[in-house]
Amino acid sequence: MDIYKFAIRPLLFNVVKADSEWLHQQTIRSFSWLSQTPTSWVNQRLQKSLCLYDSRLEQNLFGLNFPNPVGLAAGFDKDGVAANIWSNLGFGFAELGTVTFHPQPGNPPPRLFRLPLDKAALNRMGFNNRGAAAMAARLTQEKQKLTPSIPIGINLGKSKVTPLEAAAQDYLDSFRLLKDLGDYFVVNVSSPNTPGLRSLQDASMLSAILNLLQQENTAQKPVFVKIAPDLDWVAIADIISLAKTYQLAGIIATNTTISRDGLKTQVIDQTGKSPQDEAGGISGEPLRDRSTEVIRFIWQQTQGQIPIIGVGGIFSAEDAWEKITAGASLIQVYTGWIYEGPLMVRQILAGLLVLLEQNGLNSINEAVGLEFKNSNYEL
Repeated sequence: MDIYKFAIRPLLFNVVKADSEWLHQQTIRSFSWLSQTPTSWVNQRLQKSLCLYDSRLEQNLFGLNFPNPVGLAAGFDKDGVAANIWSNLGFGFAELGTVTFHPQPGNPPPRLFRLPLDKAALNRMGFNNRGAAAMAARLTQEKQKLTPSIPIGINLGKSKVTPLEAAAQDYLDSFRLLKDLGDYFVVNVSSPNTPGLRSLQDASMLSAILNLLQQENTAQKPVFVKIAPDLDWVAIADIISLAKTYQLAGIIATNTTISRDGLKTQVIDQTGKSPQDEAGGISGEPLRDRSTEVIRFIWQQTQGQIPIIGVGGIFSAEDAWEKITAGASLIQVYTGWIYEGPLMVRQILAGLLVLLEQNGLNSINEAVGLEFKNSNYEL
């Protein structure tokens, strides 16, 4: 029996009604402690219970080896305090951050809300983090003790105090501090919780950021851009063009949405207001279909030549398979993991192996973009 889903989650969500951000802080503290003792009995038990190794799930992409396609999305380990633990929880890669050059407290709480009726979360955290220098110091110290066994990405955001016209330099300053410590990097221009940030998805603004980063990127670390689900097709096509121009490793699709369409939640308990009256981005199940549509569009426009990391509304192997067959080489989870619990990654991986067998495939790589290979699908 899944103790988390049937006992722990109902207790925390419905009986204790613990604050979402407080719960997250306690969880990340526990993982940080475990990260400091990677050879402990607890970690060995976690590996045995939560990890699933199978060569059919492995991929080599942009020079990195991914033991499986399920990664932890940015936002969970904002400061990189648990970088060494994520492989023990079954993940094939993990993305730290979002980190900004200047330390910042983020938006005032409450700023993270569960929407259980929608299997969703609403957040307006505002890139709360201790800054790029603190992350660099921590990761340098950690690397002296243990090198993570999975690829570690670093998600870069713009500091709130930095004017939009100086955004490119702000991203560059963070990248300079961290460029030797991440296996890949993500330019986050799509969070709805930093004023004006999404305007950086405009081709001219984004071009300035990517130009500076790639000039600095002498080690040719893979660089991604993370986009919003709320962009129209023309804007996404512009970003695809920039990805080709600046030789990006790929695109992450997608961040949270500002759409409130179809939500079942009428009132958020902590504030007494409706989700429509609360600022922030929605993640989880309401995002699933739109993020998959964006993945399909990118795959179709690029003929599968630009790798995609798919994120948004993944709770099951079927959700993961849908995104992979739509064109995502890798996927990331966050909200689904909160709802489904720590066994979710292993369950997804086991389910993917079943789906590979059902479709007569020998590796997960063969499933990427499968729906295009099997039909004349058009968006």
